[in-house]
This record gives sequence, C-alpha cells and structure tokens, in this order.
Amino acid sequence: MSANIDPLVVCRVIGDVVDMFTPLVAMSVHFGSKHVNNGCNIKPSMAVNPPRITISGRIDQLFTLVMTDPDAPSPSEPSMREWVHWIVTDIPGCTSPTQGKEILPYMAPCPPVGIHRFVLVLFRQKSRIGLIEQPASRANFNTRAFAHQLDLGLPVATVYFNAQKEPLNKSRR
Repeated sequence: MSANIDPLVVCRVIGDVVDMFTPLVAMSVHFGSKHVNNGCNIKPSMAVNPPRITISGRIDQLFTLVMTDPDAPSPSEPSMREWVHWIVTDIPGCTSPTQGKEILPYMAPCPPVGIHRFVLVLFRQKSRIGLIEQPASRANFNTRAFAHQLDLGLPVATVYFNAQKEPLNKSRR
C-alpha cells in the first residue's frame, strides 16, 4: 500500500487535491503506448487525445473520473488551482471512461510555464449519478468539494503525471 501512496504524498497530490486514502481499485492509464505511473513525464503532444484507461472493479459498480491540474497557471503561483480537464461519471467497473457519461469534455494538458502535475482521480459511486451540470468554469475547481457534493467519499485510485510546455521546435517530433 505505501508504495502506491508515497509518491502521492511526496509530490503533494495528497494534500493539494485529495485526502489520504487507501487504493481499492486498479486503474491503468496509457497515452498511446506510454503507461502512466505516478510522477512520470508525459509530453503535451502525446496527450492531445484522452488517455486510454481501464478500471478494475465489478461490472455492477459505477465510478467517477476527474482529471485536474493543481498547478494552474504556474506551480509557484497556482491561483487557478485546480484547473479541471475532464469529468466522466457512471463508468461501469471492468470498463473504461468511454462507457461512462462525459460531464466535461477532455481538455489536453497545455501548461504555460513550469512543470505541472496532472491528476486522475477515481471515485466509486454509491448509485447512478444521472444529470449534473458542468462546472461554470474550469478554473478553481475543487475535487474534494465535487466529491462531497456527489457523496462520492474518498478516492479509490489516483495516478498523476508531470507535463511541461514543449519547445516549439520539438513539439512536432
């Protein structure tokens, strides 16, 4: 368990985005052939499309996925913390977000300055969520408040990656 949580504590994902939790579900995240594990680097050009995600659990369970950037617009001054990049609800267990209901469309990472953390948080739902409104703004989203509003409890899985602005001459490679 500590091997799964330690990187989240060290890099302040636990603290800035979520509270301490025990991982209960396996979540596998890939951008193309690149497997995302905590703290890895993903080039924004690799993340133009939503990641391919598989979730364990049981088919009769439902999950909510939230992706945020707690470092917007700058890691040294995150005045827009958190910038929400993606929300999908009602994802059946043993499937992927493509089987859920997209509440907020995927927005690719595009950090303007510095190295940003992009956090994918998975919650187990108590029941089908149904209709909810999109956040009024992507800026100043709060994953904890969102989870509280929908009675989701603590996360069951979380993974994060780092990304930074690519030099113009290298972003096409």
